[in-house]
Amino acid sequence: MIELLELEKQFDDIKAVNHVSLTVADGQVFGLVGTNGAGKSTILRIIAGVVKPDSGIVCVDGRPVYDNPDVKKDIFYISDDQYFLPNSTPEEMADYYEEIYDSFDKLRFFKMCSGFGLDIKRKISSFSKGMKKQVSILLGICSGTKYILCDETFDGLDPVIRQGVKSLFAAEMADRGLTPIIASHNLRELEDICDHIGLLHHGGVILSENLGDMKLKMQKVQCVFPSEEDEKKAIEDMDILIHEKRGRLHTITIRGEREDIEMAFKRGNPVFFEILPLSLEEIFISETEVVGYDIRKFILE
Repeated sequence: MIELLELEKQFDDIKAVNHVSLTVADGQVFGLVGTNGAGKSTILRIIAGVVKPDSGIVCVDGRPVYDNPDVKKDIFYISDDQYFLPNSTPEEMADYYEEIYDSFDKLRFFKMCSGFGLDIKRKISSFSKGMKKQVSILLGICSGTKYILCDETFDGLDPVIRQGVKSLFAAEMADRGLTPIIASHNLRELEDICDHIGLLHHGGVILSENLGDMKLKMQKVQCVFPSEEDEKKAIEDMDILIHEKRGRLHTITIRGEREDIEMAFKRGNPVFFEILPLSLEEIFISETEVVGYDIRKFILE
């Protein structure tokens, strides 16, 4: 388990991380999402022990990570701007990581590179951005670490490779209990893989919650009422987050259980009533508008 408690980090006059507290349980995919500059990369570097926080605590399995080589052997960090040894090939990078990680499986790495169409003897500097990302991901998987920290992992990958990487993560989680932490500005990219989401903005945590629980406790309703009086009967005492109306069609986002909402709307005898599934992006838009953030300004499509 990874625990962050009241982390703070400032670079000159910029507060990159502001009182961040998060818990990452083992065996789940934790999605760290937010705007560019929200503090995602800094938090990953702090977890990896690359950056020391100004204050606060970060522990991996109950042990402090900074300046602790034994703990760092359980972590593989893939930065957005990856670094490879100058003029190195995938084969040479495998030799390098074999010296660092006791569980690094070099033969498996070579086999996986072949499966992904990566020439292990070709200089990585000649690879495309997506190919470099693939090399980093395969190195991370073959390192055998308990945790893998991924900064914008899927950026630059084509849809087929993207799904392949997600499948690899799922297999590693099932086989050996891998825990991936994936930072991204793209909510849609993470929706089908993450178990838990932490949303950052301006260095702070807006919310951190299980994705399944979020979807169960919030509903989007489209409906048409016979009259305004019926509308009032239906939505009174409802915890409404967003209410939009186009003509007679109401689109209402409500916090609550599906059964309770269905029962309440029966009071208004709606001419038309439908509960629609909410996307992860819609959930965050609803939650953050309530606390004063207009997420549509900073979540990228």
